[in-house]
Amino acid sequence: MKRGHDLTGLMKFATRPEWADDLHDALDDHLGTALTQFDIDSDELPDIIGEHWAMTLWGCAFEDLATRVFEPDGRNLVDEYLKRRGWNEGGPNKIYMRALRTSVMSVYEVSAIEPGVGFLARDLIRGGEPVQVRERTASKTLGPWDRIGARIIPVSGHMILAGGLLSFTAEATNSLLEALRLGQGKRGPHAKLAIGDDQLRDLSPLISMVWLFDILPKALEPTTIPTLHNADGEEVIFHRVRFPLARGTTQALIGERLDTVPALQRETSHFWNWLGAKPVPDKKGTGQMAWGVSMADGTPVLGNLELKGRALILAVTSAERAERGIALVDQALGGLVATPLTEIETIEQAMAARQEGRTTSEPAPDIPVEVATPLVHGMLDRQYRALLDEPVPMLDDKTPRQCARSKAGRDRLATWLKHLENLSGRQADTNDPMATYDFTWIWQELGIEDLRR
Repeated sequence: MKRGHDLTGLMKFATRPEWADDLHDALDDHLGTALTQFDIDSDELPDIIGEHWAMTLWGCAFEDLATRVFEPDGRNLVDEYLKRRGWNEGGPNKIYMRALRTSVMSVYEVSAIEPGVGFLARDLIRGGEPVQVRERTASKTLGPWDRIGARIIPVSGHMILAGGLLSFTAEATNSLLEALRLGQGKRGPHAKLAIGDDQLRDLSPLISMVWLFDILPKALEPTTIPTLHNADGEEVIFHRVRFPLARGTTQALIGERLDTVPALQRETSHFWNWLGAKPVPDKKGTGQMAWGVSMADGTPVLGNLELKGRALILAVTSAERAERGIALVDQALGGLVATPLTEIETIEQAMAARQEGRTTSEPAPDIPVEVATPLVHGMLDRQYRALLDEPVPMLDDKTPRQCARSKAGRDRLATWLKHLENLSGRQADTNDPMATYDFTWIWQELGIEDLRR
């Protein structure tokens, strides 16, 4: 007897001759329009969007089939399966199947995440208060204010996720909500939808369709990476310069020499920040955040020096800084170090190395998190505080403080802040300073903390 939430038997039952056409129809409802639009065969889809997402879409169509009732006799896949094969299923499994049979798919906004435990999910289509979802796996990878297309079903006193879960971008979510509003004759971007469970159950294929129309153009077009520049306007190309220590030279002696250089600030026994001149504040402002790291007082960090074994490592983000850094080290240390060896890595190479899980060509030293966190958080505090008084395109070129004066403006502010939090939280390492930055003060500063739900 099968236990848990194993749907293997139900899936196999759906491929029987009496259900095969209905399963095919469900798959066509979820995938057919997008496949036709982009001229893709169904067997090509896994290679384009990945095996995981292709199987997830199959699961969305299958779960939709499990909810469908076919007239004139009211035939339903789950009812028929439990009637004929229920003896082979455990009690919890049958409870789960019956809950799935009456479920609806919607798009939810995720918050209050407890990794390995669960999260709150707010229905963006039907509205209402967020519900607590018990979920161990997805809660470890979801970020604050992520949007998911999913079925949340009650099982044994808890709300849990069904199997088909689609990760929605903000753009795809807005496209779906706009389409639903237009379908009800509502043109306002914040108009409340009036969609009940029965109607939403029929809209399940639309959710998959919108998701596919969002992801396929990105998957089919070659990825282009824009040219990035550091705070000095120099193209970002990571340079890692290794200075071997000369024979007889100790780390202690190197440290003493480096401590005499005004531009270097020691952070740990083996780590120094290379500091630049503090910039003059730009009163005009651009409404954009500069790429770079700075100290708590706004002094820019040009690079880092770290003693590792019998070598001194200089890590910077441009060829120009590498040249200046080598000159600085030569002047400070002279014959204490040998001829340096430079490793260069582009943005594309760094991204490829991270995707492949390689660590042999990392462009920067392993900066202790206790050192990086206050630096990054301090930089973000200053930049976000300045941004509160600058026009923001996402806020119709109004400043956040201006938007906080009206109800409509506060709603836009909440959407904007959720967008910022979501971007900041999307880090592979949950201990990354960007991921641990706390946006609470901004909500409180603008007086909209009640909308952070």
